[in-house]
Amino acid sequence: MRTRVLGFIAVVVFAVLGAGANAAQADVDTKTCEATGGQVQYDPSTGLWTCVGGVHDKEAVV
Repeated sequence: MRTRVLGFIAVVVFAVLGAGANAAQADVDTKTCEATGGQVQYDPSTGLWTCVGGVHDKEAVV
C-alpha cells in the first residue's frame, strides 16, 4: 500500500515539474514576436518554433 501511495505522489510531482518546465520554456507568442521586429521560424534541430530577430531573439514561441 505504501508503494502505491509513494508512486502516486511521485507521478504527481513529476507531472507538476514537467508542466512548469514547459511553461517556462514558452516565453513569447507569434504576435508578440512579429510585433517587436522578429520572425517566427522552425528549428528542426530542436523541434521548436523560435523567434528570430527583434526583441525576443532566440526565444521559444508558444
